[in-house]
Amino acid sequence: MVSEFMLQQTTVNAVIPYYGAWMARFPTLEALASASEQRVLRAWEGLGYYSRARNLRAAAKEIVGRFGGKFPRSAQDLLTLPGVGRYTAAAILTFAFDEPVGIVEANTTRLLSRLFNVNAPIDTVAGREQLWKHAQRIMPAENAGRFNSALMDLGALVCLPQRPRCTVCPVQSLCRAKDPAALPRKKPRPPIKNLTERHSFAYQGGKVLLQSCKDRWRGMWMLPRLTKRPRRRPAYSSTFSFTHHRIRLEAFPFPTAGYSSQQSWFTLGSLENLPIPSPHRRALGELLASAAINECHEKAGRSGKRPGIAGSR
Repeated sequence: MVSEFMLQQTTVNAVIPYYGAWMARFPTLEALASASEQRVLRAWEGLGYYSRARNLRAAAKEIVGRFGGKFPRSAQDLLTLPGVGRYTAAAILTFAFDEPVGIVEANTTRLLSRLFNVNAPIDTVAGREQLWKHAQRIMPAENAGRFNSALMDLGALVCLPQRPRCTVCPVQSLCRAKDPAALPRKKPRPPIKNLTERHSFAYQGGKVLLQSCKDRWRGMWMLPRLTKRPRRRPAYSSTFSFTHHRIRLEAFPFPTAGYSSQQSWFTLGSLENLPIPSPHRRALGELLASAAINECHEKAGRSGKRPGIAGSR
């Protein structure tokens, strides 16, 4: 279940470094179910789409509480778990229990679209339903897990997105696509929207001020939001992508007075265990490094000594 949640909208290469660490931290359903949300989000940090982590924890709680800690083995029961959709339920059934159910994910979507010449956009209800019917139709009664793994590998290694390797494809004679590279079809993507989000950076006495996140990163901590743009240049700026948005993050040194109930001071040592969105953790790293350099220069100015690098001559 863990790997299937991690692989939702994420590549295998991105998931591999996280999976082992996650299983070491939460080796059983009971361990995950009893963990705090912040501890779970911290372990997930960097994978993105954090609702998956919250749903995975909630699903573990459901399995422990409602199913007595025994993993459900029917699609009907699996689909009642938080974050478990049609693909995740099918993948768990076929790979964990070898049930003969078809699966439709990125690689098999491409493969099935070409094999059966599916011209309906795959991101429509009609297109997806066609793919699921084809996936189930070709499913063997035995060795379903191996069969589905083979389909996924065929899509990943041979039936490539841009340049499908048709000449070496073992099922080329069965393929109905006249122009494989033109499939699968999708609806036109909405244009990317550019946004700017401004935040404050308050640091004093070895502590930094952070704000609890709502909506996008619920349950995590970030630099406090600013409602107005200060009349000075930001001390830090970067860009990151989120769904159909390209977001510019700007951070400004800000007075420490007047913070809200949603904000708290944290020691630098506590940041390691705190769930912080990756764009904000990167910003904090650079801002705190600059603050440390400024403190060094201020102390040197008061003492009359010129700051240097440790070990230099």
